[in-house]
Amino acid sequence: MDRQGKLVSFCFFIFLSICSSVSTSLQYQTLVLRSLPKPQSLSWITQQDIDNQIIPTTESDSETTVLSVDLHHVDNLSPYALNSTPEALFKIRLQRDSVRVSTLNNMVARSGGGRHARPKKAGDFSGSVTSGLAQGSGEYFTRIGIGTPARYLYMVLDTGSDVAWIQCAPCRKCYTQADRIFNPTKSKSFAGVACGSPLCRRLDSPGCSKSKKCLYQVSYGDGSFTVGEFATETLTFRRSRVKNVALGCGHDNEGLFIGAAGLLGLGRGKLSFPILTGRRFGRKFSYCLVDRSASSKPSSVIFGPSSIPRNAVFTPLLTNPKLDTFYYVGLNGISVGGVRVRGITASLFKLDRTGNGGVIVDSGTSVTRLTQPAYIALREAFRAGASNLKRATGFSLFDTCFNLAGKSEVKVPMVVLHFTNADVSLPASNYLIPVDTNGKFCFAFAGTMSGLSIIGNIQQQGFRVVFDLWSSRVGFAPRGCA
Repeated sequence: MDRQGKLVSFCFFIFLSICSSVSTSLQYQTLVLRSLPKPQSLSWITQQDIDNQIIPTTESDSETTVLSVDLHHVDNLSPYALNSTPEALFKIRLQRDSVRVSTLNNMVARSGGGRHARPKKAGDFSGSVTSGLAQGSGEYFTRIGIGTPARYLYMVLDTGSDVAWIQCAPCRKCYTQADRIFNPTKSKSFAGVACGSPLCRRLDSPGCSKSKKCLYQVSYGDGSFTVGEFATETLTFRRSRVKNVALGCGHDNEGLFIGAAGLLGLGRGKLSFPILTGRRFGRKFSYCLVDRSASSKPSSVIFGPSSIPRNAVFTPLLTNPKLDTFYYVGLNGISVGGVRVRGITASLFKLDRTGNGGVIVDSGTSVTRLTQPAYIALREAFRAGASNLKRATGFSLFDTCFNLAGKSEVKVPMVVLHFTNADVSLPASNYLIPVDTNGKFCFAFAGTMSGLSIIGNIQQQGFRVVFDLWSSRVGFAPRGCA
C-alpha cells in the first residue's frame, strides 16, 4: 500500500473512531416492544342501565371542589372498531389526525376574522355544509350526566375547543351516536338563554330565534358544524353535579364526533368549561393519557386544586392575541441522546403579534407536528443516534421507520423537549411506536409547512398534563397516571 493509500486508510479509521465515540457518548434508554393495542371493552353504564335506573345525586355532593372522571380512547366507542384490525384502526387514527391538524390550522388562519361563521339573521341561522371525515374526530371521551334527572351520555373532551354542546331532539339532522338523543323537554334544569344576555353575547356568532332565545353556531374548519339553541344545564360527573353550565343544544350537527353525543370544551376561551366553572374549581384541571399498548386502565381527567401533582414542572402559558382557545407554550429546543439538536432554536417556534407560529399542547392531535426545519433537524439527529437499528420503509406520514421484528427490546437515544423553564424527558414509547403487528416501529413526529407546531397526545401519554389557568401555566408530571 502506497503512502497516499495509508493516509486514506488512517483518515477513514479516525472517522469511524469519531463516529463510534459520538454514538457511545449519547444517552440511551430501553424501549420494550409491544404490538398495536386492540380496543378495550368499556365498563361504564350501558344504555339499558340508563333506561332502567337513574343514578341519584345528593345535594351534599354538588358542592365538591374536585371532579375526577375516566377517559377512554375513541377507538373503544366507534362502531367500526370491534370489527377492525389494529392496523386498520391505526390508519384511521392517522386520517383523523390529518383532519384535526387541518382544522386547527384553519382556526388559526381565520382567527383574524373570528373562529366561527358570521352571525346570521333569525330564520336563516343554519345552512347546508359538506361534512368532514365520516368516522368522526375527537380522541378521548368520558361519560357525563346531562340534565335533571341525569341522562348519561358519551362526551368528547377537547382542549382545542371552547363551547360545550350535545345533540338534541328534535333533530333537523343528527349523526349516529351510541346513546339516545337528549330530549331537553324531559330535563327540569334545562333553561334557554335569552337573546342579548351577557352569556349569549360571549358567543362569537350568536343568533336569535323568533321566540327571542339565543342561538349558537360552531364550525370546525373542515366543514363540520353544530347549530342549535344555547342554554344552561346541570352536568353530573359520576355523582357530583355542576349547575348552570352553558351548553349548546344542537338540532343540526354534521361531520364530527360520531359515536359520542357531543363535546365538552376544555380550551382557554370565555365559554369553555374550565373558565365557566373557574370559581368552583380554581381554573385548574389535568389529564393523564395512558399508553394504550401497555395498559388496559382508563385515562383520567381531574378538575380542581388536587389536579396538580407535586412533581410537575411548569412552563408559562403564552397568549395569542388573535385566538384565545389554544394552550400556547414556549419551546426552546430539543435534545437527542443528551445533546441539543443544532438548528432547533426558539426562533423556529415563535408566536408573533399577528397570531402566526407558536406551539400548542393539544389533547385531540395524536402525532406531534413540528415546523419543517425543526422536524428535519430532529429526524436527522435521531436517525444518526439510532443507526444501530434496521431501517424500514416509511408509513403514512412517518418517514423514519425501523424493522424491529423478532426483538423484545432495543436501545434508543433519549429525546427531551426543552420548554421555557421545563425540560420534559419522553419515555421511549412516546416517540418510537408500533404501526403494524409485524415489528415495524416509526419515529412518531412529523413535519408541517404550517407555522403552527402541536404537541400531540402520543408524546403526552403517561404524563399528567396540568392546565393551571389561574397561574397561567402548563405543567408536566411523569408517571402521572397512577
